[in-house]
Amino acid sequence: MAALGAFHRPPPASSATHHVFASRVLLLLTALPLALASLAFVLQWRGGVDDPASRWPSADARMFPGMDNSPLSSSASPVPSVAVRSASDCVEILGGSSSPSFPYYRDWKFDLDKDLKPKICITTSTSAGLEQIIPWLFYHKVLGVSQFLLFVEGKAAKPHVSAVLESLPGVKVIYRTRELEEKQAKSRIWNETWLAGFFYKPCNYELFVKQSLNMEMAIVMARNTGMDWIIHLDTDELIHPAGAEEYSLTRLLSNVPANADIVIFPNYESSVERDDIKDPFSEVSMFKKNYDHLPREVYFGMYKEATRGNPNYFLTYGNGKSAARIQDHLRPNGAHRWHNYMKIPNEIKLDEAAVLHYTYPKFSDLTSRRDRCGCKPTKEDVKRCFMLDFDRNAFIIASTATEEEMLRWYNEHVVWTDKQLNLKLLRKGILTRIYAPMAIVQALRESGVLSSAVASTAQISPEENLQNKTSALPDLSVGASKKPRTRGSENTSQATARKIMEVAGGTESAVPPMSPPSLDDLRMET
Repeated sequence: MAALGAFHRPPPASSATHHVFASRVLLLLTALPLALASLAFVLQWRGGVDDPASRWPSADARMFPGMDNSPLSSSASPVPSVAVRSASDCVEILGGSSSPSFPYYRDWKFDLDKDLKPKICITTSTSAGLEQIIPWLFYHKVLGVSQFLLFVEGKAAKPHVSAVLESLPGVKVIYRTRELEEKQAKSRIWNETWLAGFFYKPCNYELFVKQSLNMEMAIVMARNTGMDWIIHLDTDELIHPAGAEEYSLTRLLSNVPANADIVIFPNYESSVERDDIKDPFSEVSMFKKNYDHLPREVYFGMYKEATRGNPNYFLTYGNGKSAARIQDHLRPNGAHRWHNYMKIPNEIKLDEAAVLHYTYPKFSDLTSRRDRCGCKPTKEDVKRCFMLDFDRNAFIIASTATEEEMLRWYNEHVVWTDKQLNLKLLRKGILTRIYAPMAIVQALRESGVLSSAVASTAQISPEENLQNKTSALPDLSVGASKKPRTRGSENTSQATARKIMEVAGGTESAVPPMSPPSLDDLRMET
């Protein structure tokens, strides 16, 4: 019995303590999550937890970058969609909804006068309508451009168009008035040789000279307002600032070495996939890359397939555009480049960033270009008017063919309908997809920014419009920035200008629109 009693003795004290501790830990692990869940429920019910989504402004605020300081600010009363559509013929094209598709831009605000560094000016010579200029302009505002100098003619100079443009912050409209022509008639350009080969010729040659004269005046105007860089860009071109940490032109140029005077943006050419494009900036995403951004063997190895029977690799020019650091003695060197009267500027070429050139993206571009030129539709006469072969061919077709024949020609030469070929060239890297500009322009439309720019413009009286047209313009005559011209000083000034050009090696011709390298260039090299 003693042995049996010894066998049933109670467990030692240490074992009981272990069981109690384990039970308490189990209770704690069970009760703690329940308590935290209950606390969170109570706080949320009482409003103690912020909803992250509530930190964004409502969709009705219609915020967009750069709009807080403008007459089109989101703080103003939203424009009803019905009123927007009835305000202008352009509004239906520029119209939008109340749901931005770029929400992470909605709180991005910048001050056009203070925060943006460096300060960038874009200048253009245009006769386009609002449906093209407004998206082009606001797209570059998003990229960080501070100032726009618009030399306007044709549609762009119409009162209802210019009134909209003049209402936008950072935009200066310059009309082709008698005062402007008199100022430009005194330009030193007329006394020099680098642009002389383009004087007194029609159509594209005349435009080329006019663009150069406008660029010369824009340099002075941009410098007077404290700009750091100037870019000449057509309204069918968008800057693509690839390679920067942000999709920002200001960030891109701020990273340029201090000793660089000129930054070259090679151009990519639009490759439309339909013949019914209405709004190229929102509908085109495929582009053909520039020779400068392709391996040489790929470019020449796929040359015939990439040209598809057209005269050159690109339909039109291949020499892109450039940005110039604003400094002493800066001058244009044609519409695509800049130069300097006192030195050979240091140029760098960007490896990723480009200019997206929307070339003949709409079928109507065939006739609109034809209507701007009075040349005869013959192979001999079009050489007087156009510098590039495709422009010559397109002018002849638009002047002699029926609309059905024109549409067939357009599909054969401009539209990329062969999906297998497109895929092949995309895989090789000759074609590329770029969606950022499309997304930005679509977001601008949907936020109501573009339609508001048209609909909310107050009517400007003819007297006010006339005052705007006669605003002060800089003097472009030789030596004007130093002292007034006198009767005996003109010949001396011209001689000084020629000596300066000889020192700078600047007597070569201005850079015209040029086709990209061809197979003939390859044969000459070999």
